[in-house]
Amino acid sequence: MAHISIIGRGNMGQVIAGLAGKGGDTVELFGSSDTDKEVTGDIVVLAVPYPAVAQVIAQRGAQLAGKVVVDISNPLDFETFDSLTVPADGSATAEIAAALPQSRVVKAFNTNFAATLATGTVGGQPTTVLIAGDDADAKAALTAVVTAAGLRAVDAGSLKRARELEAVGFLQLTLAAAEKTSWTGGFGLAE
Repeated sequence: MAHISIIGRGNMGQVIAGLAGKGGDTVELFGSSDTDKEVTGDIVVLAVPYPAVAQVIAQRGAQLAGKVVVDISNPLDFETFDSLTVPADGSATAEIAAALPQSRVVKAFNTNFAATLATGTVGGQPTTVLIAGDDADAKAALTAVVTAAGLRAVDAGSLKRARELEAVGFLQLTLAAAEKTSWTGGFGLAE
């Protein structure tokens, strides 16, 4: 079993903590006021909005060395809600990986809504968590957490695929915000 640290006590942080616990993993949750507590998990989930990631890295970068770091962010422009804030040929995850060269960074959960993670289904299909990263062992560790919780994990490829995952996450968020799909729905993969 894994020991998981989740930075962020919002909806996604709470749901991912519940999933990890359901799968038998141990979990510690950190809020913004917990800066004096050390992150001890083997897997660390950055369950904060993209604008807050830089502050987390500044505060905890040394604690994240050697760990699997999971970026769940969607780097969208929260003022206009009409574009991503990273260059078209990059991703938030690539920026995080560059800032944390001693960590094994993966992208996951950004194409899922909290509700579909909690229920375990999307449109009658099992909820699928897409995982991208360059470290096979890091992806395998996260896959074990996801599948132990009863969800489906799919290897989406290398860390370069984070760009496409962020585009899908952005599209899904804008559709839900425009009430063209529900926050309990979303994209799913049929087997």
